[in-house]
Amino acid sequence: MIGQFGRFQVMLFLFMIPFCFITAFVYLGQIFMSLTPSKYYCLVPELEHTQNVELRMQLSIPREKDGSYSRCRMYDTNYTEIHFAVDQSVYINTSLPTIPCRKGYVFEQEGPPFESATMEFGWLCENDKYSTYAQIIFFLGSILGGLAYGHFADHCGRVAALVSSCFLALIGSFATSMSTDFFSFAMSRFLVGLSYDTCFTMVYILVLEYVGPKYRTLVANLSLALFYSPFTMLMPWIALAAGNWRRFSAWASLPIVLAMFSFCVLSESARWLVSTGDIDKAMEILKKMIRVNKKNVSQHVLELFESSCTQFYKEELYGRDFTVFSIFKRKRTALHMVLLILIWMAMSLVYDGHVRAASVLDTDNIFVFFTIACATELPGNILVILTLDRCGRRWCSFAYTSLSGIFSLVGACLKNPSHMRISALAGRFFANMCYNIGLQWAAEILPTVVRAQGVAFIHTMGFVSMLMSPPVVYLAQVSLSKMLIVLGVLGIMGGLLALLLPETLNHELPQTLSDGAEFGRNQRIWHMPCCGPGSRKSRARHTWHQGSSLRTLSKEEFRSSRMIRKSRSVPEDPSPSPSENKSEEREIRTYKYGNG
Repeated sequence: MIGQFGRFQVMLFLFMIPFCFITAFVYLGQIFMSLTPSKYYCLVPELEHTQNVELRMQLSIPREKDGSYSRCRMYDTNYTEIHFAVDQSVYINTSLPTIPCRKGYVFEQEGPPFESATMEFGWLCENDKYSTYAQIIFFLGSILGGLAYGHFADHCGRVAALVSSCFLALIGSFATSMSTDFFSFAMSRFLVGLSYDTCFTMVYILVLEYVGPKYRTLVANLSLALFYSPFTMLMPWIALAAGNWRRFSAWASLPIVLAMFSFCVLSESARWLVSTGDIDKAMEILKKMIRVNKKNVSQHVLELFESSCTQFYKEELYGRDFTVFSIFKRKRTALHMVLLILIWMAMSLVYDGHVRAASVLDTDNIFVFFTIACATELPGNILVILTLDRCGRRWCSFAYTSLSGIFSLVGACLKNPSHMRISALAGRFFANMCYNIGLQWAAEILPTVVRAQGVAFIHTMGFVSMLMSPPVVYLAQVSLSKMLIVLGVLGIMGGLLALLLPETLNHELPQTLSDGAEFGRNQRIWHMPCCGPGSRKSRARHTWHQGSSLRTLSKEEFRSSRMIRKSRSVPEDPSPSPSENKSEEREIRTYKYGNG
């Protein structure tokens, strides 16, 4: 009636571009700021004027058992005496006692140099844990920020939450560029972490709330493919052009300034306005949408819709007695919830682990390898679009997650570094897809009355699992194979667990807790939507559920999903109305529940 994907929606879709950049920077910037070069050794200021680099190394750096020069130890000797010696080579003595580096490090970088915070602050050798701690603190901020901004968005609106989170990201980014020690750096990254999930998710939800159900799956994945993926590929080269982590942090924060003015362009969520009782403002936005899309809607139809919204607001109180704990009161819904949490935690850790693994799999060509790894996002998103609504959530999740684990385990068994990288890239490719499927599936399995809080809780548990990602990647300091084994085992476990959940494609989705307890009870383990037993489509009660996207009904929108809950008993309008008016009212309610 008003257009599922008209000019109004296209404008909002294009406005996601700066927010995709912000998300790429906030998420990936941490990795480049914490880069550790592969070649470095102890700095000895007294030998800096020694032109022969090999002689300098022989005089000051002991060798490891494999014959390579130590990166963390130096000889304990009088270097001032060596500095003034005429023939320094006579002071070469491999039997001298060794000590840890005292004056810093010398870095040997191939290609254009980039100075990370790890290099500037000396988070190497016995202090290398500080880089991992900083990343963990970032994810702690993400957990708290996700919970806090979800509550904030429900009470103050999507746009207010979006602008305030961008402001927080801006403050944190500039504070990062001026950090002087670990504490200031970690606190700055904590501030950025608070805004990480909100900067993109909020505008994503806002856009998808105005897109019709027919296009939601497409928009959800296409925006990631067209906007987010290219920015992730561009991020390494922005860092390289900046030359150091301070300038990189300052440069990348500039688009955040632009995004802060989004309140001048973006319309507030009409669903949220209705849920708060501001029907007049919601109708203003609806009329603007009709005008921009050049649709003709009679005034009588608009009045019927406004009346329907007002009636819904009065009935809203009936849906506020449910909490996330209500899910665990029934055995079957509790089982589904536990499985969803375990699967999403595994998917989150596998995905984030593969993203961070790019910084350790090829330390000699980190920027090139990272770009190639990020390039796997684009075909992965397209493949999800092509297969998810054909093969179903369960088998796609099982296949992609398991394949990610298998390729990771294969890479762990390979001895050739190039072959190991290729296998790890294949694991990353499939990890991209299983991550995109995760929240969509949870959104469809949980009953409507608890969907908001349930998905928010699952999302938060995903951040909890990501806390373990830096320590997992840290295993690469011991052995790359051990890191890939952990990611591989988690991937296969997540894939196998996915088979225990019911399929949602082409099935009527649960509305109440009773529906959730019965959902999927008659499905067989080999049920596949596209072929075989159970492939016959079942007609859904509400068409907007079909193909709901990854974030269409996630988090903040799910908190307002009560708006599209269809009452089992809707009071009739006491005032008499002609049959044609009743027909139009049914059309309005079809729009309300169908085109949400």
